[in-house]
Amino acid sequence: MITVLETGVLNSVQDAGRFGYRHLGVSSSGVMDLLALRCGNALLENAPDAACIEVQTFPFKVCFDKPLSFVVTGGEGTLTLGERKILPWSIVSAQEGDILTIDHPTIGARMYLCVCGGIDVPEVLGSRSTQLRGGFGGYHGRSLQQGDQLAGAGGCVADGFGVLPPSLVLNGACKAEKEKTVTLRAIPATDYFLFTEEARRHFWSASWQITAQSNRLGYRLKGGALHLQHPVELRSYGVIPGLIQVPPAGEPIVQMADANTAGGYPRIATVIEADLWRLAQARIGSYIQLQQCDQTEGLQAMRDVDSYLNDICNTSALYRKSLIRRDTGKAGKKS
Repeated sequence: MITVLETGVLNSVQDAGRFGYRHLGVSSSGVMDLLALRCGNALLENAPDAACIEVQTFPFKVCFDKPLSFVVTGGEGTLTLGERKILPWSIVSAQEGDILTIDHPTIGARMYLCVCGGIDVPEVLGSRSTQLRGGFGGYHGRSLQQGDQLAGAGGCVADGFGVLPPSLVLNGACKAEKEKTVTLRAIPATDYFLFTEEARRHFWSASWQITAQSNRLGYRLKGGALHLQHPVELRSYGVIPGLIQVPPAGEPIVQMADANTAGGYPRIATVIEADLWRLAQARIGSYIQLQQCDQTEGLQAMRDVDSYLNDICNTSALYRKSLIRRDTGKAGKKS
């Protein structure tokens, strides 16, 4: 068991998402930063979509009621287990009674507590993710509260092993150009040429600020109005995370994990899947710069992400194999 000792609003149980029900109006939900979840699960040898706790309001504090290995990924902030400081992106084994405190991140906006075997809550429509708007899934369909007790599948794995966060490995074309600015690659969308030439130029050149009207549904951006060549009315269409819509006021909205399943605003571009984790870690008030790319570049960027994850799995397996050999060798000497 894991007992929640201190939490804020919107911290919730999430997994990789709920798929196959969008035609019924059920959004995918799931973690905002999928790469952080996949990294944590790879380190712990969990299933790739095992559920975790997504922490986006701080401080967050839990007590482990039995020995359990865990990893904290996502942003980077001060982590303490009891009185001991621990590292993010590294496997740590907690003992019964240990208290983990996750403080405000100095880098990023969200942190993820992944535990050995995953957080064990009932599956609803094929997922353990919390659908906060619908009030189902996760832990009783709501944000976590003080005193909540979460079951983990339990167990420990070899600890003391960690990885470099993706921000240090997957730089590519997405380095921050200035403080508080994140560059994201995007592909022009279906309605791109419905916008004026001036609007299209401004879209790629502007620094867009993430406003306080942003959440898991979408990020509202501020940085100037984008105008259409002439007014249009569109049929409703399917919406996915990363899609950038432009409502009548002219300032863009980027759809996120809890995006609506359908919409009708003009679509100017879509952030590539490989960069969505960067957007998830951008804080309210920070800026994003959009960089045009094509499908080929987007697919290569996703291959780079997959290669990074494969390296984690392979290196982790080698580390555990070396420990087994070491322990076998010690046992042979004693006998």
